[in-house]
Amino acid sequence: MARPKSDDKRNAILAAATAVFAERGLGAPTSAVSRAAGIAEGTLFTYFTTKDELINALYREIKLELADAMMSGFPRKKSIRSRMQHIWDNYINWGVSNPEPLKVLTQLMVSDIVTAESRQAGMVPFAEIQVMYDAAIEGLVFKESVLVEFVSKALGALAEAVMELMVLNPQSADTYRKAGFEMFWAGIARK
Repeated sequence: MARPKSDDKRNAILAAATAVFAERGLGAPTSAVSRAAGIAEGTLFTYFTTKDELINALYREIKLELADAMMSGFPRKKSIRSRMQHIWDNYINWGVSNPEPLKVLTQLMVSDIVTAESRQAGMVPFAEIQVMYDAAIEGLVFKESVLVEFVSKALGALAEAVMELMVLNPQSADTYRKAGFEMFWAGIARK
C-alpha cells in the first residue's frame, strides 16, 4: 500500500521550486528542486508527475497567495479609488515582502508552460476586482479609452517599478508608494 501524500512535503517542494526558479529560472532542473526540498527526485514525481505539472501547481499556489494578500480586508463599500488604493498597497506590500514568489510569478505570467486552465484558475480569486473594474467603467470612473486589460497591466508594471525603488531606497518607500499610486490613478481615472 502506498503511503499517503503529505501536505508538508508538497509545500516543501513548492517552496523549493520557488527558490530555485527565482535564482535559476524556469529552466532549472527538477533535481535542483528536489535537492533544495531535501527529498529524492523520485519523491518529487510522486507529487507532481511532470515538471510542467509542478510549474502549473506553483503558478496556482502563488496566485492564491497573492490574492489572499491583495483581497484581505478589501473595502467593498468604499469608493473605486479607495478599493484601487487597497489593491495597490497590498500588492506592493506582498511584492516587497515576497521577492522570490514575485520574481517567479513574473516568469510564469509569460511562460507557455502555464496552461489556459491554470491561468483561468489563477484568476478566480480575483473575480471581485473584475466586478470593481466593470463598476468603474459603468459608473464612468475610468477614462473612456481605458481597457480593463490595460488597467491590470499598467498597475502591475508601475507597482513593480515602485517595489524596486522601495527596496533600493527604503527610507523613501512611503513616498514611492504614494507617488506611484497617484501616477497610476491619474492615468486611468476621469477628473
